[in-house]
Amino acid sequence: MNFLFFLGLLFMLITLGIFFAGVTVMTKGGDTNKKYGNKLMQARVVCQALAVVCFVLWAVSS
Repeated sequence: MNFLFFLGLLFMLITLGIFFAGVTVMTKGGDTNKKYGNKLMQARVVCQALAVVCFVLWAVSS
């Protein structure tokens, strides 16, 4: 296996953790959701994009 593959898996796990944190914050609502909801979802999108980039680079280099 390649370093990019493992890095992609790491970003996938981070994305999953951020997703569940965002859903939890969203269900609580209130000030916590207003403060952290959008930031968590933006962080999820960034990590998701990094995971995709790692997997594409891994696939191209293989």
